[in-house]
Formats: sequence, C-alpha cells, structure tokens
Amino acid sequence: MTRRHLLSIDDVDEGQIREILATAGEMHDVQHREVKKLPALRGRTVVNLFFEDSTRTRSSFEIAGKWLSADVINISAKGSSASKGESLRDTAMTVAAMGVDALVIRHSASGAAHQVSQWIDAAVINAGDGTHEHPTQALLDAYTLQRHHGDLAGRHIAIVGDLTHSRVVRSNLLCLTKLGARVTLVAPVTLMPSGIASWAAAEGFSVSSDLDEVLAGGVDAVMMLRVQKERMSGGYFPTPREYTIGYGLTRPRLDALVAANPEVAICHPGPMNRGLEISADAADAAQSLVLDQVSAGVAVRMSVLYHLLASGEPDRGYAA
Repeated sequence: MTRRHLLSIDDVDEGQIREILATAGEMHDVQHREVKKLPALRGRTVVNLFFEDSTRTRSSFEIAGKWLSADVINISAKGSSASKGESLRDTAMTVAAMGVDALVIRHSASGAAHQVSQWIDAAVINAGDGTHEHPTQALLDAYTLQRHHGDLAGRHIAIVGDLTHSRVVRSNLLCLTKLGARVTLVAPVTLMPSGIASWAAAEGFSVSSDLDEVLAGGVDAVMMLRVQKERMSGGYFPTPREYTIGYGLTRPRLDALVAANPEVAICHPGPMNRGLEISADAADAAQSLVLDQVSAGVAVRMSVLYHLLASGEPDRGYAA
C-alpha cells in the first residue's frame, strides 16, 4: 500500500490484494472465539473521522481496531469543529497532532482522503470519498465472493445500478479485474458515467444497458448498487417503478438466475433500498451474501489495519 496509506485500489497490486484477503481469512476466525481480542495493535491509536453518515463502515472499522487491541476514537462532523466551519485541513492536522497512528476518513468530496494523506504523517485509509472510491468495500466484496466461489479468475460478475454516483463501483471494478474476474457494468444510459466507453476499453470490462440480456448470458454473481437518491439533483429515471422493472433484481429475475446457476451469488454493499434496486425475496434469498459481506467487513478491515500498522514487526504478530 503506497506510503503506508490505502487511498485507492490502485495502491495495491494483485499480490498485495491476495495477501490482504489471506490475512482476512485468519482474522475472520476471531469472530467465532469467546474472547475476540488479538494483541497486534496494542498501543496504537486509530481515529475514525466521518463527515458522512455510516453504519457498516464505521462500526466495522471500530470493531476491527478494538479486536486488534488498538485504541479507537470515533469523530463525526456533526460533533466536531467542522460543524463550526473548521476546514478539512485544520481538522485532520489537529487530530494528527494528538499522535494518532491511523486516520480512517469518509468525506463527501472526491479526493479528500488523498489530500489528507499529503497533510499528515499518520496512515490514511479511505473509507469512501465522494463518488470516487471505497477500497475496503471492494476488498471485502472480493473476499466474500472468493469464500463463496473460490478463485475468482474467469468468474463473470455483473455490477448493476447507479454507476454515476457510486463510490463502490470503481474500486470493485479495479479489484475484481486484478483478480482475473470478468466484469460487466449494467445501468440505464442516464446513470452511466461519462467516458465509460473509453474507460471500458482501457480496463477490459463490458458495459450494457440491458440487464436481462446480461443475466441470460450467465453470471456467477450479481452485485446490486443502491440508487443514491440523495446525490441526484434531477430526473435520472421516470419513476421508481420503471427503474425496478428495468434494473431491479425482482423475484422473476431471481428465479431465472437461480434456475440457470444455483450457486449464483447476490451481493449488495448496503444500505439497501428494498423494493427499488433489490426485492425482499432477493435480499433474503439463500443465495444472498449481504450479511456475509457485513461479517467480511470486520475481517478485511482488521487485515488492512494490521498490514498498515503492524506488518513486519515481529512483536506485533496476530497469532493467538
């Protein structure tokens, strides 16, 4: 990970991704112990600095740090000096001046995590920056799919939904293709990022606006993205019902998927808009890995914190 940070999936190559996922597999075992504690980060301090609301990401980073014996502090923008007009630079430098070892940051501005990494000496982990990236989400998604399918090389994964506003899609695309998966992005043309055709040609993935055609061609996993209504300033589709008809994982589509491939995996990074991009039947199906993704989030974030803050230090080994 570049300069002790994890700002983008571009910061890690295939070998490093596989190392993070392998370590996550060992960290995952901690969740089943009676005492969920490892000494790896004893004496380290991790600050979760979140300028946007979050349940899964912030909680899993907090649990991950605590299970590794780090001291974890949560700071939200609503309860910080940022709400009084303090700049991001001053907030980040103030927190870093307290001697923290790692700063986990989520911010509404794309590039915010990278900018913070230029200002402070602590390790910086991008927990989502605007519509840019969310690298640990991509790592936990890959980990979840790998546990389900084994090696992802050659697997066909469809990522469906609001591509324009998603911070998850870019990270997942980079991560999955590095692991050898074949990725198809599916969305209505109004929710396709500008320049996606040249992006697809450069990265080697496919793009389609016909969900049924993609699913009929056979997929090993379908990842439904949340329709981010809070980021939409105009009419990206006529009505929610029409979006669901065209791009939702409805019960009929679920039945067809399972009939074609009983081992198909259904993923969603959450939170879910049930009844919009995914039906309750699909969200709760036997093939759904949504809760597995949540569980994987703790293990993967433990692995990332370990590799950034403890890896290479023999006295900080994570073995029990």
